[in-house]
Amino acid sequence: MTNKMPVLFIGHGNPMNAIEENPFSNSWIEIGKKLPTPKAILAVSAHWETLGTKVTSMEKPKTIHDFGGFPQVLFDYQYPAPGSPQLVRSIREIIKNTPVEADTTWGLDHGTWSVLARLFPNATVPVVQLSLDRQKTPLQHYQLGRELSELRDEDVLIVSSGNIVHNLRAVVFNDEEKYPWAVSFDEKVKNWILTDDHEPLFQYEKHGQEAALAINSAEHYLPLLYTMGLKSEGESIEFFADKVTYGSLSMRSVKLG
Repeated sequence: MTNKMPVLFIGHGNPMNAIEENPFSNSWIEIGKKLPTPKAILAVSAHWETLGTKVTSMEKPKTIHDFGGFPQVLFDYQYPAPGSPQLVRSIREIIKNTPVEADTTWGLDHGTWSVLARLFPNATVPVVQLSLDRQKTPLQHYQLGRELSELRDEDVLIVSSGNIVHNLRAVVFNDEEKYPWAVSFDEKVKNWILTDDHEPLFQYEKHGQEAALAINSAEHYLPLLYTMGLKSEGESIEFFADKVTYGSLSMRSVKLG
């Protein structure tokens, strides 16, 4: 297991974390210092939903500023990491149960580059982004994550990015505010991860009102399922940036290995 590349799930939150110094961005920087330098990075972001499964296949993926209402300095930020045709080929070969389309229209959205800006600020490691297929069930997303596991033996770092609790309709503009249901569901997910109880993770809809409020739209939660699908038996688990903020946003992040 020591030869496997670690796996990360990052609760990315506000895109300003890419350029602001705060406890969340600082924790990403510290985790980045612990990581071995990968041959390439495969990113799974909440912000690229498609029909069918796609991977970015361009040699120079563009930096996508897919948000509004932020300072110009954030729109000016570029993350000029190269792509990796070799990694695209490997992904399309190892995924047996899903057709994977090579895409040249997307790039790196803020769910990817806002995190990688802190983990690998020099932007020299090649990056490929994998889309979230809207047609897949949570279990199918988890299973697709499992199919990617051999990439860990090929020095590929897999980074998923979203938020365990993400309900923008309930957000309050107080970074110390925490709804009881948000804290409770975040703790349940933490315990399921620690006990290797993965079935509740992809059957979250069975867990009542707390889950319905925490995951009112699933795209920010689904990247976690890729991370957990990649977990090896007995593998170490580390949590960081594990705070609920703005009432209904969990920044909890997870490192495997």
